[in-house]
Amino acid sequence: MSTQISPPLESAFGEPVSLGPLIEPGPELTPEEIARYQRHLGLADVGVDGQRRLKNARVLLVGAGGLGSPALQYLAAAGVGTLGTIDDDDVDLSNLQRQVIHSMADIGRPKVASAADRVAAINPLVTVVQHGERLTADNVLELIADYDLVLDGTDNFATRYLVSDAAEVLRKPVVWGAILRFHGQLSVFWAGRGPTYRDLFPEPPDPASVPSCAEAGVLGVLPGTIGTLMATEALKLILGRGEPLLGRLLVYDALGASVRSMRILPDPEREPITEVRPVEFVCAVGGPTAAETLDVPALQTLIARRDSGELSLAVVDVREDWERELGMVPGAVAAPLARIQEQGIAALPPETRGRDVVLYCAGGIRSGRALELLRPAFAGLEVTLRHLAGGYGAWESTH
Repeated sequence: MSTQISPPLESAFGEPVSLGPLIEPGPELTPEEIARYQRHLGLADVGVDGQRRLKNARVLLVGAGGLGSPALQYLAAAGVGTLGTIDDDDVDLSNLQRQVIHSMADIGRPKVASAADRVAAINPLVTVVQHGERLTADNVLELIADYDLVLDGTDNFATRYLVSDAAEVLRKPVVWGAILRFHGQLSVFWAGRGPTYRDLFPEPPDPASVPSCAEAGVLGVLPGTIGTLMATEALKLILGRGEPLLGRLLVYDALGASVRSMRILPDPEREPITEVRPVEFVCAVGGPTAAETLDVPALQTLIARRDSGELSLAVVDVREDWERELGMVPGAVAAPLARIQEQGIAALPPETRGRDVVLYCAGGIRSGRALELLRPAFAGLEVTLRHLAGGYGAWESTH
């Protein structure tokens, strides 16, 4: 990554650096559109011409969750003519803390369907295209090719690299946002005109080193802040106005109420992306091995053998106390990861002594860390130490 601190944001609002409009003007505005968008029409930097550009734009939002919620609603309200959403997830109760495009009535529904209904309620003049599928190396080029601009609001590295690589092949701009805990990041990537996501993060990190929002948490209002900024960047690119975040990384700290900007430069030694391939992750040395990892059916078999008296087994939940209120694997005992980090094997309850141990958490990240911490203490014991891939989320989905 090649970065340098840019001048303070206040001084960045001098003479704007414009890339020119991304979209040509569409059809003339109807009387209804003139009435609806009159606050835009009164802006010299938008006007009738700019509103026709918005009307003619096709924007794909990857993810209809936290970041997609505000971005979709504001782009629809602004009059972006076609909004595509791709997401293979269904609405869950835990989503509603931050994914404000969905409601209680939408629980269990596909997120793309729920989002489409909300967009239609905001602005029926906007066309919504639903892609209720997972983005893969096989479909990403075809999907992105049909749009002018991509907003990447995903929460995993594999999809971010897929989006970046496909956009580089197709020379499409990407507005990217990311959130975790109380922090957000935002940038614009555009191969041929500036850096890409791979210039900022050349290689995928070890998955075990990066907690997800489900594991680490996120302040509910944070997606609103970053998602709205993403929508703002999209409008600027469509209109060709202002100074987009191309070549800059904006970092937002909600608790400190601070914003920093770093310059990002393309890496001249990076090989250009000419085709899209599945992203491969390389786990750090010392992470759980295949022999130390169980899936849900394997754990179910072990529990059945335990219950029939064939096996001496302890299932250990390394989540926090409040998480266990959401449910537990039957017969599990508690030993939060923080306690294991402080006390090692002494953190495990007495009933685990002399038994095979299976660790689990919410998604498999923390249990993997706990396994690494406990592995040396189990090395001389005649029992096994393993963890559950996918954690309690995988277990719950099968019960």
